[in-house]
Amino acid sequence: MDISLKDLLEKVRRGARVRDDSRTVGPGDVFVAVGEAGARHIPQAAQAGAAYLVHDAGEVETAGGAMTAVRVPDARTALGELARAQYGAGKRGLKLIGITGTNGKTTVAYLLEHLFVTHGLRAGVIGTVGYRWPGHDERAPLTTPGCLRLHELLAHMAKAGTEIAIMEVSSHALAQKRVAGLCFDAVALTNVTQDHLDYHGDMEAYFAAKATLFTAYPGRSKPAAINCDDPYGQRLLAELPGAMAYGLSDPPAGCEKMLRGRILTNSVAGLTLEMSYGRERWTVASPLIGAHNAANLLTAQAVGLLVGLTASDLVELSGCAGAPGRLERIKNHQGLDVFVDYAHTPDALRSVLAALRPLTQGRLIVVFGCGGNRDKTKRPLMGEAVARVADVAVLTSDNPRFEEPEAIIEDVIPGLTACKHLIVETDRRAAVAMALELARPGDVLLVAGKGHEDYQEIKGVRSPFDDAAVIREILAC
Repeated sequence: MDISLKDLLEKVRRGARVRDDSRTVGPGDVFVAVGEAGARHIPQAAQAGAAYLVHDAGEVETAGGAMTAVRVPDARTALGELARAQYGAGKRGLKLIGITGTNGKTTVAYLLEHLFVTHGLRAGVIGTVGYRWPGHDERAPLTTPGCLRLHELLAHMAKAGTEIAIMEVSSHALAQKRVAGLCFDAVALTNVTQDHLDYHGDMEAYFAAKATLFTAYPGRSKPAAINCDDPYGQRLLAELPGAMAYGLSDPPAGCEKMLRGRILTNSVAGLTLEMSYGRERWTVASPLIGAHNAANLLTAQAVGLLVGLTASDLVELSGCAGAPGRLERIKNHQGLDVFVDYAHTPDALRSVLAALRPLTQGRLIVVFGCGGNRDKTKRPLMGEAVARVADVAVLTSDNPRFEEPEAIIEDVIPGLTACKHLIVETDRRAAVAMALELARPGDVLLVAGKGHEDYQEIKGVRSPFDDAAVIREILAC
């Protein structure tokens, strides 16, 4: 029996279930074979009783005709359409905002959540720290979940009465079309700096993946906010002349819509920004510190304007302390300035250190490491970022995964040749304790790399480890 994807979409709307994991298939289901892994598991899906197979391969074995096969140009795109049919994305009145960029996504998501909730809206978030909406909060195994799970989460949000969803959209998710089938109401680009080149190969492929959030889902005409202080942001603005630019610098040539910020004060107490958009002027005071957080505040305000908030609404950002593990201050009785941050890329580390250096009266002490089984080329660059600014570098283990911590450290050390004072301690807890022992009032201590994470992954095992909790335990605060 011949059947088209259109026919299959109608069957799904009438109750047929869509599955992309053969282990979850039941009788009568639609199995979408995504990639080589999906193709390998077609026999298991047939054995489990799948009635329909969606694939983009050549010839496939359908278990002697037990499944009706539907060949499509791209299985990932088809999965998005089928997920949309199953979960009803776009029919529930839920506005969807997508934030992409190398750094800042999580902080921007928290800032937007604060803005919308303060404005009286029921908001939800899908991001690095967790998936949450009123009445629900769960830890996030992935910044952006798989396509079916993503549609399912948004359906649960809508059912719970959520009015607006903020999603961190990773480059992996865009390259793998996990957001297929979704239509974003507004999108934003924070920045594009080196990360995930082990997956994407080079910066052009990395940028191209991020750019698809703006050129698809559903197209180029949706409201977009783009950081014009970022070189890749300038490139994207040239492609999307109708987008809103934002930044701390002058607007690019030909820019019709520009949200501009100017830093009035930047201290350990926080930031004060003078804002301008068209003829409007306002001031935002925030407990966040550093130019990179000024950019995050600008991103959130730009998105807020795109979805109808006013300047007076944006002033409410003064009450948001940002995201956990993002330059999070660890209060203590010893009078020490101690911060935990998620910075795990060269640019993120440079940004955080640039924020802390001018505010440091004594020494700047940095505890950091690099993750295993990830882009090795950034390891010496991380070392260079620390050596250029820090007075004391404590090099330790991050999440070594399946690599040996000592081997990762050896990759970082070439970047630390100019370091004033280097301490190497593989055990992360011991490294943090050594840094705290060194710190005195007037010094600033940054523990970087893991941020909100509450585990350390070694040889495939995740053991409890939370930088902030370890610091509080050592300082008895």
